[in-house]
Amino acid sequence: MYEQSKVSELIRFARAAAGSTVIDVYPGDGDWTRLFSDAVGPEGRVYSFVPAEVAHFKNDPVGLMRALAKEPGRENVEAVSADLAAMPQATPQADVVWLHLFYHDLHTTLMQARGATAAQFNRAVHDRLKPGGYYVIVDHAAPGTGTGEAQSLHRIDPASVREEVEAAGFVLDEESSLLANKDDPHTVKAFDPSVKGKTDRFAYRFVRR
Repeated sequence: MYEQSKVSELIRFARAAAGSTVIDVYPGDGDWTRLFSDAVGPEGRVYSFVPAEVAHFKNDPVGLMRALAKEPGRENVEAVSADLAAMPQATPQADVVWLHLFYHDLHTTLMQARGATAAQFNRAVHDRLKPGGYYVIVDHAAPGTGTGEAQSLHRIDPASVREEVEAAGFVLDEESSLLANKDDPHTVKAFDPSVKGKTDRFAYRFVRR
């Protein structure tokens, strides 16, 4: 997790406010689900969306999120799981859809195993957002590589992300260099010890008009 000042800035960047409905896609250990739960408060709602494509993992991602939802003070959290492309049928309309270090996975064989594509998922997000809602993506950067390094390096070209998301009808609302790292060579896996936790990362906030 980032230092507190960056966490606070990213919550602000995501426009997750009191009373908002947020969908946290592929929540991992649930760090962001907890943060959004605090941000939206008792009048808000957070849907911790575990793609069915990873629900079989040994760490039981769905079970982890169900346990999180039972933590004291997490009454505003609900664990949800479905195929990526079926997200519109599994969740209500939202103010924010949040992807943290996940978008590149849309271009991997694991996430495409059930037939999902990045284009389908982006359309699904568009369907789930209220007009004026925000689609926020933070990911490991690999400028100039298109989507070709998503499988091997777990990185993606920011320009390709923007092109794909805008093709689904979104408009870029703001981008942030908060997590940029000019010393990242962009040529090693995102989890390589030399860059783990400090990769060059981009943040985009798109809006559904």
